[in-house]
Amino acid sequence: MNTKTIKDIEKLLGTMTDVNHPFISECQQDSRKGVQKLVKKWLNGKNEELNFEISFLEMSKYESALYKRGINYIAGIDEVGRGPLAGPVVAAAVILPRDFKLLGINDSKKLTDKKKDELFETINQEALSIGIGIISAKKIDEVNIYEATKLAMIKAIKQLSLKPEHLLIDAMKLPVQIPQTSIIKGDATSISIAASSIIAKVTRDRLMKRLGDKYPLYGFEKHMGYGTSLHIDALNKHGATAEHRQSFAPVANVMNPI
Repeated sequence: MNTKTIKDIEKLLGTMTDVNHPFISECQQDSRKGVQKLVKKWLNGKNEELNFEISFLEMSKYESALYKRGINYIAGIDEVGRGPLAGPVVAAAVILPRDFKLLGINDSKKLTDKKKDELFETINQEALSIGIGIISAKKIDEVNIYEATKLAMIKAIKQLSLKPEHLLIDAMKLPVQIPQTSIIKGDATSISIAASSIIAKVTRDRLMKRLGDKYPLYGFEKHMGYGTSLHIDALNKHGATAEHRQSFAPVANVMNPI
């Protein structure tokens, strides 16, 4: 083993896939600290891959059960933006191909911005169909946030280019004539809902960043419309914009001070 340089070993490890390969044992017995560091990093990476594989398999159980029933077009549906004081609520509906595999997919709230962007691009490339539903702050004020969320989801379904045979929805039931399953914490337990969560989240974040350019005094690009101290301070100082939800108490209190 010592005849191989650390660079040689690093290159060889890059070609390895089997943790039981004799070369891995050889590396573990190598006394050089650099080699020990490399093999530890490699084993940690393989362990992470295994965890991702197990997680993906577990998150595919709803889809697998439906595929076994002969259902092919399954739309996962989720929304983001119920809680913010400003900006729209955004829903996404995503139909994934039957052989879809994307390790690391998860509830968008558990992912870094970089990872969300990476997964967003892959889902856009591989999904059979994607629909987006956007409901404005004005409409939220008219119908309330719960009803606005349903409207956004229904709009997303209507935007799909394929007609879904079954809906998997994150903690919501919709008044549509399509068989559906409502799943609590669905964005962490179904790959279809997780995919829609990522599409909705990245779409809304990008919209909020554009609103940040339009209203530079409010920092929308930093807090995405949520009620952070920075946002509340800006509201108190500059008042509300047309993108603020007037029916939400912190905004209403600024507009109609007691």
